[in-house]
Amino acid sequence: MLKAARALISVYDKSNIETFAEGLAGLDIEILSTGGTFKILAEAGVPVTPVSEVTGFPEILGGRVKTLHPRLHGGILADREKAAHVAELREHGIAPIDLVVVNLYPFQATARDASKTYAQVVEMIDIGGPCMIRAAAKNHSGVVVVVDPDDYPQVLAAFEEGDGQVPESLRRRLAIKAFRHTQAYDAAISGWLEEQIDDAESGFTSHLLIDLEKAFEPRYGENPHQPAAVYSVLGGGGIFGGFEQLQGKELSYNNLLDADAARRLVATLSGTCVGILKHSNPCGVGRGESVETAYEKALECDPVSAFGSIVAVNGPLDGAAAKAMESLFIEVVIAPEFTDEAIQVFGNKKNLRVIRCPLQSIDESRVELRAIDGGFLAQTPDLAEDDSAAWTCPTKRQPTADEREALDFNWRVVRHVKSNAIVVGNRFQTVGIGAGQMSRVDSCHLAISKAQVATKGCVAASDAFFPFPDGLQVLAEAGVTAVIQPGGSKRDSEVVEAADEMGVAMLFTGKRHFRH
Repeated sequence: MLKAARALISVYDKSNIETFAEGLAGLDIEILSTGGTFKILAEAGVPVTPVSEVTGFPEILGGRVKTLHPRLHGGILADREKAAHVAELREHGIAPIDLVVVNLYPFQATARDASKTYAQVVEMIDIGGPCMIRAAAKNHSGVVVVVDPDDYPQVLAAFEEGDGQVPESLRRRLAIKAFRHTQAYDAAISGWLEEQIDDAESGFTSHLLIDLEKAFEPRYGENPHQPAAVYSVLGGGGIFGGFEQLQGKELSYNNLLDADAARRLVATLSGTCVGILKHSNPCGVGRGESVETAYEKALECDPVSAFGSIVAVNGPLDGAAAKAMESLFIEVVIAPEFTDEAIQVFGNKKNLRVIRCPLQSIDESRVELRAIDGGFLAQTPDLAEDDSAAWTCPTKRQPTADEREALDFNWRVVRHVKSNAIVVGNRFQTVGIGAGQMSRVDSCHLAISKAQVATKGCVAASDAFFPFPDGLQVLAEAGVTAVIQPGGSKRDSEVVEAADEMGVAMLFTGKRHFRH
């Protein structure tokens, strides 16, 4: 790259552009600019030339055409190492452009604004901007391209340290970022246009384009022989909505899977709740007036399985709760906030990973992907609120108020348990959890057998219908007095009849919550 002498600046996001331009001008770099950017720089006292003086042609069509001109693109695309290119520039009176600073119209933000019309969104499709970005990125051997205001300081520093030149390694990184910028922009446009014409009732368009950026690399994947990486969705707020690891060893692949499941669970529960998870399955969920009480309730469910677990809290975690957790080996504890006392207590366990991040927000429009051989399965996540007012009672006995509260709590938990799923519990805690069994009756046996708290007087939640009365009988014999399930089996009448014979109240939700 030759010493930079000329820059073209045309940005929609004008964050810190005056400071950057002042720095460039201080390095004797001539600045060309357009429209609103020109006005801001001129008002800031930065020496700037309008592109219309260079092209000899005014901006036309309401600004749609202002930079699509050979005097600009020739200056950007000319290969400085090719004598023929240099001669052509000289022949046509075109000066090289060494720096292109461009960012694009806010198409994505406009498309998300429900108040905008189709025509208004289309008007935000930038044409000249992507052309300049791609031209500069293609010719990065001699041109620096900047699309992100966050890069202004390092680019300016590079110019200063390199006497007007930017090192090749930085030029290449900026070119890659530029191409990814235009790629994501085009993907957003094509995706939105497809949404406008796609008549699929599911809401899934014919194409699904997702832009991912590597966030970090864990030590390995599920097992030490599997390399792994963690990618975040660009513009999606970051992993877990943006997390901060306050202490502990680096997060592993399995830690992240379990932490994600734990965070999803506690976000769906009301009141002060704690979830203890292992291998993406709850092994105890509790709620109480304090985090300490909720944790103790959760731990009672299965203290053996809780060894080496992930603990998630849906509110601030205080010192008392941290002290209660001291005696248990925990891999990760995750909460939206920690008190200073809690951080001090956890500091005694140097390997414990302490993660602060916001509660998961419920976004039913989000797409959940799972890889299969040759492709991906896509669905909206199972985050929809259940309408308890729509639940029906097919049994002779209605649930009591306490039973209904317990049924609601355990029904919220069972959607987070691997199918076939059975959760036995009361109003304040899960008591026994049967997960991932091939038959529902086995899940019932497992939930009862693992219970460390008396099951008499408890309720049970089933993620799908009972195909036979046998599972219900297992629960009733253990003292379960009420059951909540979706219903929908061709043998529902047999199951209801068995419930009536045993005096068990039952609710049908009409909604299944499989989790594979």
